[in-house]
Amino acid sequence: MQIATTTSTQLRHAFTVDVEDYYQVSAFAKRVSFDDWGNFPSRVVENTHRILDLLSRHSVRGTFFILGWVAERHPDLVRDIQAAGHEIGCHSYAHQIVYELSHEEFRDDLRRARDILTDIVGEPVVSYRAPSFSITDRSLWALEILAEEGFTVDASIYPIRHDRYGIPRADLLPHRIQTDAGLLWEFPGTCCSWGRFKLPVGGGGYLRLFPRWVTETGLRAIEQRDQRVFGVYVHPWELDPAQPRLPARLLTRIRHYRNLNTTEHRLERLLERFEFTTVSDVLADVAAETVPVYCSKDLYRG
Repeated sequence: MQIATTTSTQLRHAFTVDVEDYYQVSAFAKRVSFDDWGNFPSRVVENTHRILDLLSRHSVRGTFFILGWVAERHPDLVRDIQAAGHEIGCHSYAHQIVYELSHEEFRDDLRRARDILTDIVGEPVVSYRAPSFSITDRSLWALEILAEEGFTVDASIYPIRHDRYGIPRADLLPHRIQTDAGLLWEFPGTCCSWGRFKLPVGGGGYLRLFPRWVTETGLRAIEQRDQRVFGVYVHPWELDPAQPRLPARLLTRIRHYRNLNTTEHRLERLLERFEFTTVSDVLADVAAETVPVYCSKDLYRG
């Protein structure tokens, strides 16, 4: 399926930031309890401003999915992001894995984060990304709650098989999901496909761990061969090689700390080679008549 292009010769893609601090990462949750978050030196303001400066140098707007806990303590950071012309999205309040929550726990966390962000920016916040892409087969019920709570865009489903997240059969294209509470746009995690093989190339750890040419080749194939849009994501702590080291198992340390000193340069190259904007702008570029619609009660099953 081919997505409609923009009026220019180049597709616009989504640049997104999950605004959280280094100690709030899900992989550290067993080592760092939520109640102890306030005891760690915060680095999120400085690191987020590094991303803001990077985007300003390239005249790029993006979507910042902000943790409610961070917004509550650093409202001026949220205002700075908004003042720079970026879109504000919700990244939950306490960065809890969705499939580990009850329905009401998820709703309460969602409302708390949304209300904090809405009060700060003075306008509705309608885009959401789950911590660690944790809307999976075990938590598809969360889509209904998102629609019920007024959200119109979700960016929480990664169409891969992973030990912590993913729905492998999910559509690679932005698409719509029909819930009883209304339609919800889904902007999936980015994968490049070769037959049945799918390679995640959308940023985060994949941006740091894969050789640079793998990322750039994969994204170019998505844009030129497949003619579809994609999203790139990054966390502020990924531009901070000097962050404090936390105890964790080997795999977590590799995923979290490897190549932190290369992130900014790799992002610079992507910003030079592709055209980026907000999630909402990209979805506006997509022709509605070419976008599949799935029922939330039987998602991706035909």
